[in-house]
Amino acid sequence: MKAVCWQSANEVRVENVPDPTILNPRDAIIKITSTAICGSDLHIYGGYIPTVQKGDIIGHEFMGEVVEVGKGVDNLKVGDRVVVPSTIGCGRCAYCQRDMWSLCDNSNPNSWLEEKLFGNVTSAIYGYSHLLGGYAGAQAEYIRVPFADVGVVKVPSDIPDEKLLFISDAIPTGYMGAELCDIQPGDTVAVWGSGAVGLFAMISAYMMGAEKVIAIDRFPERLEMAKKYAKAEVINYEEVNTGEALKEMTGGRGPDACIDAVGLEAHGVGLEDFYDQTKQKLRLETDRPHVLREMMVACRKGGTLAIMGVYGGFVDKIPLGAAMNKGLTFRMGQMHGQKYMRLLLQQILDGKLDPSFVITHQLPLEEAAHGYHIFQQKKDNCVKVVLKP
Repeated sequence: MKAVCWQSANEVRVENVPDPTILNPRDAIIKITSTAICGSDLHIYGGYIPTVQKGDIIGHEFMGEVVEVGKGVDNLKVGDRVVVPSTIGCGRCAYCQRDMWSLCDNSNPNSWLEEKLFGNVTSAIYGYSHLLGGYAGAQAEYIRVPFADVGVVKVPSDIPDEKLLFISDAIPTGYMGAELCDIQPGDTVAVWGSGAVGLFAMISAYMMGAEKVIAIDRFPERLEMAKKYAKAEVINYEEVNTGEALKEMTGGRGPDACIDAVGLEAHGVGLEDFYDQTKQKLRLETDRPHVLREMMVACRKGGTLAIMGVYGGFVDKIPLGAAMNKGLTFRMGQMHGQKYMRLLLQQILDGKLDPSFVITHQLPLEEAAHGYHIFQQKKDNCVKVVLKP
Protein backbone atom coordinates (compact mmCIF):
# COMPACT_ATOMS: atom_id res chain seq x y z
CA MET A 1 0.00 0.00 0.00
CA LYS A 2 0.97 3.66 -0.23
CA ALA A 3 1.66 5.65 2.93
CA VAL A 4 3.10 9.00 4.02
CA CYS A 5 6.47 8.28 5.62
CA TRP A 6 8.59 10.75 7.58
CA GLN A 7 12.13 11.12 6.23
CA SER A 8 13.74 13.96 8.17
CA ALA A 9 12.85 17.42 9.40
CA ASN A 10 10.54 19.11 6.88
CA GLU A 11 10.51 16.11 4.54
CA VAL A 12 7.85 13.45 4.06
CA ARG A 13 7.47 11.03 1.16
CA VAL A 14 4.72 8.73 -0.10
CA GLU A 15 6.21 5.24 -0.25
CA ASN A 16 5.08 1.68 -0.90
CA VAL A 17 4.98 -0.22 2.40
CA PRO A 18 3.59 -3.62 3.51
CA ASP A 19 -0.15 -3.85 4.08
CA PRO A 20 -1.18 -4.08 7.75
CA THR A 21 -2.37 -7.42 9.12
CA ILE A 22 -4.36 -8.64 12.12
CA LEU A 23 -1.93 -9.20 15.00
CA ASN A 24 -4.36 -9.51 17.91
CA PRO A 25 -7.94 -10.83 18.16
CA ARG A 26 -9.14 -7.31 19.10
CA ASP A 27 -7.68 -5.75 15.93
CA ALA A 28 -9.47 -4.47 12.84
CA ILE A 29 -8.12 -3.38 9.48
CA ILE A 30 -9.59 -0.16 8.09
CA LYS A 31 -9.47 1.03 4.49
CA ILE A 32 -8.98 4.76 4.91
CA THR A 33 -11.28 7.04 2.94
CA SER A 34 -10.18 10.36 4.47
CA THR A 35 -7.29 11.41 6.67
CA ALA A 36 -6.29 14.90 7.76
CA ILE A 37 -3.03 16.65 8.49
CA CYS A 38 -3.38 17.83 12.08
CA GLY A 39 -1.60 20.87 13.46
CA SER A 40 0.27 18.57 15.83
CA ASP A 41 1.51 16.56 12.81
CA LEU A 42 3.50 19.67 11.93
CA HIS A 43 5.54 19.15 15.11
CA ILE A 44 6.59 15.77 13.70
CA TYR A 45 7.12 17.21 10.23
CA GLY A 46 9.39 19.91 11.65
CA GLY A 47 11.48 17.39 13.59
CA TYR A 48 10.44 18.51 17.08
CA ILE A 49 9.00 15.23 18.39
CA PRO A 50 11.61 12.78 19.73
CA THR A 51 11.84 9.09 18.72
CA VAL A 52 10.32 9.54 15.26
CA GLN A 53 12.35 7.41 12.87
CA LYS A 54 12.94 7.61 9.14
CA GLY A 55 10.25 5.64 7.34
CA ASP A 56 7.63 5.92 10.09
CA ILE A 57 4.06 6.26 8.79
CA ILE A 58 2.51 9.36 10.32
CA GLY A 59 -1.00 10.77 10.81
CA HIS A 60 -3.72 10.20 13.41
CA GLU A 61 -6.98 11.83 12.22
CA PHE A 62 -8.92 9.41 10.01
CA MET A 63 -12.00 7.44 9.06
CA GLY A 64 -12.83 4.66 6.63
CA GLU A 65 -14.36 1.25 6.03
CA VAL A 66 -13.81 -2.00 7.93
CA VAL A 67 -12.24 -4.64 5.67
CA GLU A 68 -11.20 -7.24 8.27
CA VAL A 69 -11.84 -7.90 11.95
CA GLY A 70 -10.14 -10.09 14.54
CA LYS A 71 -11.95 -12.90 16.33
CA GLY A 72 -12.32 -10.80 19.48
CA VAL A 73 -14.23 -7.98 17.74
CA ASP A 74 -17.94 -8.74 17.81
CA ASN A 75 -19.38 -5.24 17.38
CA LEU A 76 -17.96 -4.52 13.91
CA LYS A 77 -18.31 -6.26 10.58
CA VAL A 78 -16.75 -5.94 7.16
CA GLY A 79 -18.28 -2.98 5.34
CA ASP A 80 -19.00 -0.84 8.42
CA ARG A 81 -18.17 2.82 7.98
CA VAL A 82 -16.26 4.09 11.00
CA VAL A 83 -14.37 6.95 12.63
CA VAL A 84 -11.46 6.09 14.90
CA PRO A 85 -10.10 8.24 17.78
CA SER A 86 -6.48 9.27 17.54
CA THR A 87 -5.65 8.07 21.05
CA ILE A 88 -5.62 4.31 21.62
CA GLY A 89 -7.29 2.91 24.73
CA CYS A 90 -7.72 -0.68 25.87
CA GLY A 91 -11.13 -0.06 27.46
CA ARG A 92 -10.36 -2.21 30.49
CA CYS A 93 -7.73 -0.48 32.62
CA ALA A 94 -8.66 1.85 35.49
CA TYR A 95 -8.08 4.96 33.38
CA CYS A 96 -10.20 3.84 30.43
CA GLN A 97 -12.93 2.80 32.85
CA ARG A 98 -12.90 6.38 34.18
CA ASP A 99 -13.17 7.83 30.64
CA MET A 100 -9.54 9.01 30.78
CA TRP A 101 -8.66 7.19 27.58
CA SER A 102 -5.47 9.06 26.71
CA LEU A 103 -3.99 7.84 30.01
CA CYS A 104 -4.52 4.15 29.17
CA ASP A 105 -2.16 1.79 30.99
CA ASN A 106 -2.03 -0.88 28.30
CA SER A 107 -1.97 0.52 24.75
CA ASN A 108 1.61 1.82 24.67
CA PRO A 109 4.09 -1.06 24.22
CA ASN A 110 7.02 1.31 24.70
CA SER A 111 6.16 2.26 28.26
CA TRP A 112 9.78 2.04 29.37
CA LEU A 113 10.66 4.95 27.09
CA GLU A 114 7.87 7.16 28.33
CA GLU A 115 8.40 6.38 32.01
CA LYS A 116 11.95 7.72 31.75
CA LEU A 117 10.72 11.05 30.38
CA PHE A 118 7.29 11.49 31.97
CA GLY A 119 7.44 9.30 35.06
CA ASN A 120 4.43 7.21 33.94
CA VAL A 121 3.04 5.71 30.77
CA THR A 122 0.20 7.28 28.76
CA SER A 123 -1.82 5.91 25.88
CA ALA A 124 -0.43 5.31 22.44
CA ILE A 125 -1.34 7.60 19.53
CA TYR A 126 -1.38 6.54 15.90
CA GLY A 127 1.64 7.69 13.94
CA TYR A 128 3.06 9.86 16.72
CA SER A 129 6.53 8.57 17.53
CA HIS A 130 7.86 5.46 19.23
CA LEU A 131 7.62 7.27 22.56
CA LEU A 132 3.83 7.13 22.09
CA GLY A 133 3.63 3.53 20.97
CA GLY A 134 5.26 3.28 17.56
CA TYR A 135 1.99 2.41 15.82
CA ALA A 136 1.76 2.99 12.08
CA GLY A 137 -0.15 6.16 11.29
CA ALA A 138 -3.25 6.95 9.31
CA GLN A 139 -1.95 8.84 6.29
CA ALA A 140 -2.07 5.64 4.29
CA GLU A 141 -4.43 3.43 2.33
CA TYR A 142 -4.99 0.98 5.21
CA ILE A 143 -4.36 0.90 8.95
CA ARG A 144 -4.41 -1.64 11.75
CA VAL A 145 -6.65 -0.52 14.61
CA PRO A 146 -5.92 -2.22 17.96
CA PHE A 147 -8.69 -2.52 20.58
CA ALA A 148 -11.19 -1.99 17.77
CA ASP A 149 -14.02 -3.35 19.91
CA VAL A 150 -13.85 -0.22 22.11
CA GLY A 151 -12.09 2.44 20.03
CA VAL A 152 -14.24 2.71 16.93
CA VAL A 153 -17.50 4.58 16.27
CA LYS A 154 -19.82 3.45 13.48
CA VAL A 155 -21.27 6.31 11.42
CA PRO A 156 -24.11 6.58 8.87
CA SER A 157 -23.39 5.93 5.21
CA ASP A 158 -25.27 8.95 3.87
CA ILE A 159 -23.20 11.75 5.45
CA PRO A 160 -20.03 13.00 3.70
CA ASP A 161 -16.63 12.23 5.21
CA GLU A 162 -16.01 15.96 5.52
CA LYS A 163 -18.70 16.29 8.20
CA LEU A 164 -17.57 13.25 10.18
CA LEU A 165 -13.79 13.06 9.90
CA PHE A 166 -12.94 15.54 12.64
CA ILE A 167 -14.70 13.68 15.45
CA SER A 168 -11.57 11.54 15.24
CA ASP A 169 -9.44 14.25 16.82
CA ALA A 170 -9.88 17.98 16.20
CA ILE A 171 -13.44 18.41 17.48
CA PRO A 172 -13.06 16.38 20.70
CA THR A 173 -9.74 18.10 21.38
CA GLY A 174 -11.37 21.52 21.16
CA TYR A 175 -14.42 20.33 23.08
CA MET A 176 -12.28 18.88 25.88
CA GLY A 177 -10.37 22.16 26.09
CA ALA A 178 -13.62 24.03 26.67
CA GLU A 179 -14.87 21.42 29.13
CA LEU A 180 -11.67 21.68 31.18
CA CYS A 181 -12.39 25.40 31.64
CA ASP A 182 -15.48 24.65 33.76
CA ILE A 183 -17.28 27.48 31.99
CA GLN A 184 -19.97 29.30 33.93
CA PRO A 185 -22.76 31.41 32.40
CA GLY A 186 -21.40 34.83 31.52
CA ASP A 187 -17.74 33.77 31.32
CA THR A 188 -15.26 35.18 28.85
CA VAL A 189 -12.99 32.59 27.25
CA ALA A 190 -9.83 33.48 25.31
CA VAL A 191 -8.47 30.95 22.81
CA TRP A 192 -4.92 31.17 21.48
CA GLY A 193 -4.78 29.69 17.97
CA SER A 194 -7.49 29.71 15.30
CA GLY A 195 -6.68 26.47 13.55
CA ALA A 196 -9.17 23.61 13.60
CA VAL A 197 -8.76 22.77 17.30
CA GLY A 198 -8.97 26.41 18.35
CA LEU A 199 -12.07 27.01 16.23
CA PHE A 200 -13.81 23.98 17.68
CA ALA A 201 -12.80 25.07 21.19
CA MET A 202 -14.47 28.43 20.53
CA ILE A 203 -17.67 26.82 19.26
CA SER A 204 -17.65 24.43 22.24
CA ALA A 205 -17.16 27.29 24.71
CA TYR A 206 -20.36 28.90 23.48
CA MET A 207 -22.12 25.52 23.67
CA MET A 208 -21.13 25.38 27.35
CA GLY A 209 -22.48 28.82 28.22
CA ALA A 210 -19.70 31.33 27.58
CA GLU A 211 -20.90 34.89 27.03
CA LYS A 212 -17.87 36.02 25.05
CA VAL A 213 -15.13 34.16 23.19
CA ILE A 214 -11.95 35.90 22.04
CA ALA A 215 -9.71 34.42 19.32
CA ILE A 216 -5.97 35.25 19.23
CA ASP A 217 -3.97 34.61 16.06
CA ARG A 218 -1.89 36.43 13.44
CA PHE A 219 -3.35 35.14 10.17
CA PRO A 220 -6.27 37.20 8.82
CA GLU A 221 -7.95 34.22 7.13
CA ARG A 222 -8.02 32.29 10.41
CA LEU A 223 -9.31 35.25 12.38
CA GLU A 224 -12.01 35.71 9.74
CA MET A 225 -13.03 32.06 10.23
CA ALA A 226 -13.17 32.65 13.98
CA LYS A 227 -15.50 35.61 13.47
CA LYS A 228 -17.70 33.96 10.85
CA TYR A 229 -18.05 30.41 12.15
CA ALA A 230 -17.23 30.66 15.87
CA LYS A 231 -18.78 34.11 16.50
CA ALA A 232 -15.60 35.17 18.28
CA GLU A 233 -14.14 38.60 18.82
CA VAL A 234 -10.60 38.65 17.51
CA ILE A 235 -7.10 39.88 18.33
CA ASN A 236 -4.28 39.93 15.78
CA TYR A 237 -1.25 39.80 18.07
CA GLU A 238 1.04 41.22 15.39
CA GLU A 239 -1.05 44.39 15.33
CA VAL A 240 -1.85 44.94 19.02
CA ASN A 241 -0.49 43.85 22.39
CA THR A 242 -2.50 40.78 23.37
CA GLY A 243 -2.43 41.38 27.11
CA GLU A 244 -3.52 44.99 26.81
CA ALA A 245 -6.25 44.12 24.31
CA LEU A 246 -7.61 41.40 26.59
CA LYS A 247 -7.74 43.80 29.55
CA GLU A 248 -9.62 46.34 27.48
CA MET A 249 -12.09 43.69 26.24
CA THR A 250 -12.75 42.36 29.77
CA GLY A 251 -13.07 45.57 31.74
CA GLY A 252 -9.53 45.30 33.11
CA ARG A 253 -10.11 41.91 34.72
CA GLY A 254 -8.80 39.41 32.19
CA PRO A 255 -10.50 36.33 30.70
CA ASP A 256 -12.13 33.84 33.07
CA ALA A 257 -10.51 30.99 31.18
CA CYS A 258 -7.74 30.65 28.59
CA ILE A 259 -7.24 27.81 26.10
CA ASP A 260 -3.93 26.99 24.43
CA ALA A 261 -4.67 25.52 20.99
CA VAL A 262 -1.16 26.18 19.66
CA GLY A 263 1.47 24.09 21.45
CA LEU A 264 5.20 23.80 21.20
CA GLU A 265 5.78 25.87 18.04
CA ALA A 266 4.10 29.03 19.33
CA HIS A 267 5.12 32.31 17.74
CA GLY A 268 5.48 35.56 19.59
CA VAL A 269 6.81 39.00 18.77
CA GLY A 270 10.05 40.80 19.48
CA LEU A 271 12.91 39.67 21.69
CA GLU A 272 10.96 36.91 23.44
CA ASP A 273 10.18 35.18 20.16
CA PHE A 274 13.81 35.49 19.02
CA TYR A 275 14.91 33.97 22.34
CA ASP A 276 12.59 30.95 22.01
CA GLN A 277 13.31 30.38 18.33
CA THR A 278 17.05 30.47 18.96
CA LYS A 279 16.98 28.18 21.98
CA GLN A 280 14.79 25.64 20.18
CA LYS A 281 17.05 25.60 17.12
CA LEU A 282 20.08 25.06 19.35
CA ARG A 283 18.19 22.29 21.22
CA LEU A 284 18.56 24.21 24.48
CA GLU A 285 14.78 24.27 24.81
CA THR A 286 12.44 21.68 23.28
CA ASP A 287 9.23 23.74 23.20
CA ARG A 288 8.40 27.41 22.60
CA PRO A 289 6.13 28.45 25.51
CA HIS A 290 5.09 31.93 24.39
CA VAL A 291 1.36 31.15 24.65
CA LEU A 292 1.77 29.63 28.11
CA ARG A 293 3.50 32.74 29.39
CA GLU A 294 0.90 35.02 27.86
CA MET A 295 -2.04 33.07 29.27
CA MET A 296 -0.59 32.99 32.78
CA VAL A 297 -0.25 36.78 32.84
CA ALA A 298 -3.49 37.58 31.00
CA CYS A 299 -5.93 35.29 32.86
CA ARG A 300 -7.99 36.80 35.66
CA LYS A 301 -7.28 35.95 39.28
CA GLY A 302 -8.62 32.52 40.16
CA GLY A 303 -9.07 31.66 36.47
CA THR A 304 -8.39 28.45 34.56
CA LEU A 305 -5.86 27.56 31.88
CA ALA A 306 -6.66 24.64 29.58
CA ILE A 307 -3.68 23.39 27.58
CA MET A 308 -4.61 21.33 24.51
CA GLY A 309 -1.69 22.28 22.27
CA VAL A 310 0.94 19.53 22.25
CA TYR A 311 4.10 19.94 24.35
CA GLY A 312 6.83 17.35 24.21
CA GLY A 313 9.55 18.29 26.65
CA PHE A 314 10.98 21.25 28.53
CA VAL A 315 10.37 24.99 28.59
CA ASP A 316 11.83 27.90 30.52
CA LYS A 317 11.15 31.52 31.51
CA ILE A 318 7.71 30.53 32.81
CA PRO A 319 6.08 33.19 35.07
CA LEU A 320 5.15 30.69 37.77
CA GLY A 321 4.99 33.48 40.32
CA ALA A 322 2.08 35.05 38.44
CA ALA A 323 0.25 31.73 38.29
CA MET A 324 0.80 30.93 41.96
CA ASN A 325 -0.07 34.34 43.34
CA LYS A 326 -3.13 34.69 41.12
CA GLY A 327 -4.39 31.25 42.17
CA LEU A 328 -4.68 29.89 38.63
CA THR A 329 -5.87 26.37 37.87
CA PHE A 330 -4.05 24.40 35.17
CA ARG A 331 -5.86 21.60 33.33
CA MET A 332 -4.49 19.83 30.29
CA GLY A 333 -4.00 16.58 28.43
CA GLN A 334 -4.30 14.62 25.24
CA MET A 335 -7.98 14.36 24.38
CA HIS A 336 -10.11 11.45 25.63
CA GLY A 337 -11.68 10.83 22.23
CA GLN A 338 -13.77 7.83 23.13
CA LYS A 339 -15.51 9.90 25.83
CA TYR A 340 -16.72 12.58 23.42
CA MET A 341 -17.08 11.08 19.96
CA ARG A 342 -20.66 9.80 20.19
CA LEU A 343 -21.86 13.02 21.80
CA LEU A 344 -20.26 15.08 19.04
CA LEU A 345 -21.52 12.74 16.33
CA GLN A 346 -25.04 13.35 17.60
CA GLN A 347 -24.47 17.11 17.33
CA ILE A 348 -23.63 16.60 13.66
CA LEU A 349 -26.56 14.26 13.04
CA ASP A 350 -28.91 16.79 14.68
CA GLY A 351 -27.64 19.53 12.37
CA LYS A 352 -26.20 21.57 15.24
CA LEU A 353 -22.59 21.26 14.05
CA ASP A 354 -21.06 21.16 10.58
CA PRO A 355 -17.27 21.05 10.98
CA SER A 356 -16.52 20.84 7.27
CA PHE A 357 -15.98 24.61 7.10
CA VAL A 358 -12.39 24.21 8.34
CA ILE A 359 -11.30 22.29 5.22
CA THR A 360 -9.43 24.57 2.86
CA HIS A 361 -7.58 21.93 0.83
CA GLN A 362 -8.39 18.38 -0.29
CA LEU A 363 -5.52 16.53 -1.96
CA PRO A 364 -4.78 12.99 -3.12
CA LEU A 365 -2.51 11.06 -0.77
CA GLU A 366 0.28 11.28 -3.34
CA GLU A 367 0.41 15.07 -2.82
CA ALA A 368 0.95 14.84 0.95
CA ALA A 369 4.35 16.55 0.78
CA HIS A 370 2.73 19.56 -0.88
CA GLY A 371 -0.02 19.54 1.75
CA TYR A 372 2.49 19.57 4.59
CA HIS A 373 4.45 22.38 2.99
CA ILE A 374 1.54 24.75 2.46
CA PHE A 375 0.11 23.94 5.90
CA GLN A 376 3.39 24.59 7.68
CA GLN A 377 4.14 27.75 5.72
CA LYS A 378 0.48 28.93 5.84
CA LYS A 379 0.46 29.37 2.08
CA ASP A 380 -2.67 29.66 -0.07
CA ASN A 381 -4.70 30.51 3.07
CA CYS A 382 -4.29 26.92 4.27
CA VAL A 383 -6.12 26.05 7.49
CA LYS A 384 -6.86 22.32 7.17
CA VAL A 385 -5.70 19.71 4.65
CA VAL A 386 -7.61 16.48 4.04
CA LEU A 387 -5.83 13.69 2.14
CA LYS A 388 -7.74 11.17 0.04
CA PRO A 389 -5.99 7.78 -0.34
